[in-house]
Amino acid sequence: KKNTRMPVVKVCVRKTIVVPAGVTKVSIRGRRITVEGPRGTLNRNFGHAQVQLTKRKNRLTGKVYITVEKRMSRKKKCSVVKTIGGHINNMFIGVQKGFRYKMKLVYAHFPINATVKNDGDSVELRNYIGQKHIHSIKMPAGVKITEPGAKDEYWIEGNDLEDVSHAASAIWQSCRVTDKDIRKFLDGVYVYAKGVMGEERPL
Repeated sequence: KKNTRMPVVKVCVRKTIVVPAGVTKVSIRGRRITVEGPRGTLNRNFGHAQVQLTKRKNRLTGKVYITVEKRMSRKKKCSVVKTIGGHINNMFIGVQKGFRYKMKLVYAHFPINATVKNDGDSVELRNYIGQKHIHSIKMPAGVKITEPGAKDEYWIEGNDLEDVSHAASAIWQSCRVTDKDIRKFLDGVYVYAKGVMGEERPL
């Protein structure tokens, strides 16, 4: 039998985000949002989602609010409202504190050699499982890779959480085995902690 039940339609789903005091400027044009802070500027385009972004200021408290709203849509499609709210919150954190991923070189027999190039704009990985091939990974714009001083440890830092995570993912994928038992063969480069700068949590 066919399902004859009518889909659940939400009249209005709304999420409000308070702009922190550390954010110097927020501008909205259509579904594009620009956030400025002490660490720089971030831009994001939510044109793929049929939502409405608005900014308003409370005259009594002086606080600025960003509202993400979606009207007359199915329940599943309304979940994008909370997702976009999370992205905007990450932008606020990025321009104030920044994000950091901590990675370690893991090897058993063949030591992996990593070299940071161009003042942290790229990294080269050599001698992975004895290979002569040089794995070169370029960081996205606004992302830097640094050596904190600890052996076989590297930090990836930036304002945009997606760019930082993509850079860490590219490094992990460049040194990944495909023809061995990954339960025993653990050589590679792995993220062991991530989060806001100074507040990283181990995985």
